[in-house]
Amino acid sequence: MGLLIQGIRAVDPGNRLDQVGDILIEDGKFLVIGKNLQGSFDNVIKGDGLCLVPGFVDPHVHFREPGYEHKETIETGIHAALHGGYVGCVTMPNTNPPCDTQSVVAHILRRAKELNFNLFPCGTISKRREGKEISEMAELKRAGCVAVSDDGSYVSNSLLMRHAMEYASMWDLLVISHAIDTDLSQVGVMNEGRMSTLLGLKGSPNAAEAIAAWRDIALSKLTKARLHLAHVSTREVVKLVREAKREGLPVTCEVTPHHLALTDEAIGNYDTNFKMNPPLRTPEDIEEIVAGLKDGTVDCIGTDHAPHAPEEKELEFADAPFGNTGLETAFGVVLTELYHKRGMSLQDVIMKMSVRPCELIGVKRFNEIREGFLANVSIVDLNREWEVRKEDFHSKSVNSCFVGKKLKGKVLHTICNGKVYSFI
Repeated sequence: MGLLIQGIRAVDPGNRLDQVGDILIEDGKFLVIGKNLQGSFDNVIKGDGLCLVPGFVDPHVHFREPGYEHKETIETGIHAALHGGYVGCVTMPNTNPPCDTQSVVAHILRRAKELNFNLFPCGTISKRREGKEISEMAELKRAGCVAVSDDGSYVSNSLLMRHAMEYASMWDLLVISHAIDTDLSQVGVMNEGRMSTLLGLKGSPNAAEAIAAWRDIALSKLTKARLHLAHVSTREVVKLVREAKREGLPVTCEVTPHHLALTDEAIGNYDTNFKMNPPLRTPEDIEEIVAGLKDGTVDCIGTDHAPHAPEEKELEFADAPFGNTGLETAFGVVLTELYHKRGMSLQDVIMKMSVRPCELIGVKRFNEIREGFLANVSIVDLNREWEVRKEDFHSKSVNSCFVGKKLKGKVLHTICNGKVYSFI
């Protein structure tokens, strides 16, 4: 009967759980969490040296469907997510058509149900993401959206953004801001600084992100709307968020694995897999991001999983699209950089990847390690060393900036809605 996980360390910081023992899962639910469980079991996983943690929830992915299925589909995106230890993802709305109608939301949720996964659609701030007219947020909320964003585009009209925040707050929708002032960033394809000068590439300055973030924080203060700053990459914005929180404003933010692990020095050979928006920054920016993660300024880690077809990334650096795949490497990168190199506790890492994302989007914790709950967990090896290889990806695209990198920390099993997926 059921699945027995023997002698595993179970860590759930949301429930202040950190203990070694046996866990019995039956009919997809936690039946018993105890020690020395005896009996006959259909499946047994030896947990010696492994950890059971709440399944990861990504607050920022691009699954491209509908409209860009040549890059990724909901199905291939979910496969990538499961291999990365994720049991839930917030899908961004820059699809074609955009996620600004009930029909698109319904399609996303239907596919998620068919594929036994937890997707949380994010609708648009403006109709068609054009920044001209506010979307039908009430309709999007009723359809199942947890947030609104024009991600991929900055809402440059401050009055429209004010009205959008006021409207979103009426429906308790999180406003996710792609805070990059396009008038300043213009055609910048990497961080503005020494490296952009050496490489002869147009740069995007830190100020482009800081000014946009400052405006949206000011509008959050004015409207009392919940504001979430996506993919923060600069030390200036981390400091702005820290000050906003000191004022008691409803402002949160996320950072990506690539922005805490890589700098603009990585672009030295013009590899387009290192072309991001916002761009890879400097060691000084990374230090402030890490400090923000440790002191609670930075709430969570989102991958900004952005798959692109090979022929798109093979263009010249200036012409190639921004973004890289991130779901399958995120845990390894985060554990390597924060846990092994910088001494962040496992509890804090899991809080950023599993617990806080649920809190931010207003979703009841569905990934708790607790008797009676449906199992949505990951089994990980904190010390497993592995190398990122293109041939191992399950995303439809392989535009990863971590190919060839050796990481320490790997997902071995993901249990999503009670179903076990094993990768060893």
